[in-house]
Amino acid sequence: MADPSAPLLTHLEDEGTSPSLSFDKIFEQSLSGFTFPQFLQILLVGLALSFDSQQIFITVFTDAYPTWHCLDHTTCNPTTTDICELPRSAWEWDGGFKGKSAISEFELECSSSFLKGLPTSAFYMGSIVGGVFMAMIPDSFLGRKKLLFFTTLAMSLTGISIFFSSNIWTYALLKFVIGFARSQTGTYAINLISERVSTKWRPRATMIPFTLFVLGFMSLSGIAYLVRHASWRVLYLCTSVPAAIHSVFIYFFALESPRWLHVQGKNQEAIEVLTRLSPANGSYLESVSSRLHSKEQPPSSSIKDLFIRKWAFRRIVVVMIIMFGLGMMYYGVPLAVRDIKVNIYISEALNAAVELPTFVITPILLEKFNRRSSVLVNCLMGGALGVLCFVMTSFGRTNIAFALELGSFFCARIGFNLMAVYMIEMFPTCVRNFATTMLRQSLVLGGASCPIIASVGRNVPSISFAVFGFVVSGLGLFALLLPETKGSSLCDTMDAQEQSDQALKTSPSC
Repeated sequence: MADPSAPLLTHLEDEGTSPSLSFDKIFEQSLSGFTFPQFLQILLVGLALSFDSQQIFITVFTDAYPTWHCLDHTTCNPTTTDICELPRSAWEWDGGFKGKSAISEFELECSSSFLKGLPTSAFYMGSIVGGVFMAMIPDSFLGRKKLLFFTTLAMSLTGISIFFSSNIWTYALLKFVIGFARSQTGTYAINLISERVSTKWRPRATMIPFTLFVLGFMSLSGIAYLVRHASWRVLYLCTSVPAAIHSVFIYFFALESPRWLHVQGKNQEAIEVLTRLSPANGSYLESVSSRLHSKEQPPSSSIKDLFIRKWAFRRIVVVMIIMFGLGMMYYGVPLAVRDIKVNIYISEALNAAVELPTFVITPILLEKFNRRSSVLVNCLMGGALGVLCFVMTSFGRTNIAFALELGSFFCARIGFNLMAVYMIEMFPTCVRNFATTMLRQSLVLGGASCPIIASVGRNVPSISFAVFGFVVSGLGLFALLLPETKGSSLCDTMDAQEQSDQALKTSPSC
């Protein structure tokens, strides 16, 4: 028996002589700690989500309806007069600068709602189309790092090109391209991060990019304020140029997923990545690298495996059902908060603020409780809070209703965080990109149904909260059909995942 007081490397070397040595064991042992190089790599990759969030919410500022004032007060009053009923000589945009917004520059102030919202709609349409198209790209194609590089570079270069758009149609087309390009940025970044940390550190590591996503949204408000007197095009430059520079840093400095490299039969490159992530275990990794033989042919990673194997198909359908419900609550609750009759600016600011604590609470839930029970209880709690919000609003208890609204939104965010980690653990490396893509697509589809449901609240105040609550609670029950994955290491192939699921051990190793 090894001496407990012996150095870590001695234990690792002993393991290295064991006939049961596998890449998964090497991976877990060499990355058993959380090193500074790992943290820097997570920040480098996670920043992609910061720039992604800025492109998602940028039209809140660039396409805002600017304020105006009267030039002829005998026929004009800004508070009561419809601008479309006045001659152009009777009014002017505040500041005398029409380039402050795309609405004013392209003279859309009297256009249809469809035309005014066309750039934003085009962006989301591009995200949906891009999500479907890129989901078809095999996980063996290019790799995590290069796919992330190409998507962030395309997004940023298209954002820069918006500076030169000459009309609303060109602008909308470029927004569609941005949406298409960034549709899988989050998927590639989260998978790349999760596949470079050990099982122990995965819950905490995967929360860092989500935190950077929220911080990116918050920073957008500050950037927009600093350039508020400049053209709306400048805001695209201020967000897209740094994103382009960041994509170059990804290309030269980001490390590929060692798990992906191993699945492709590139074991030597995988060992080199592990050595750079954990320099202290370099001698151990060098000693065991010769024991890993490259495969003659990488394992098949056909997406059809997810539909042919009953366990995989059932699993992805259940995940999509749960995410559809969480998507309705996550996107719908902030949209329906206007029915509570509270200050819209304060309410939206607080909804954004309550997301930050979720990135601290989620790792605690993942480390202390089971995945399945955490998702189930969270969905039931979020649904109950949504229903209670409707009840309190009906009795005129606005403050209590708003607190319950924040609570339901809080649960929706935690639910998404939990499912993001859960999803990664339920599917092997060879199809993980596609499976994660389906999770995000169902989230978007759930959000797409929110405006219709939220509009019902105009006739029956806050009824939409009850609808969101019942839906997320009901669909959350499907979590009972999912396997428990707490403590399990990531699998690389479909066969390994299937064997792991059938094993009786609580913490299987693929």
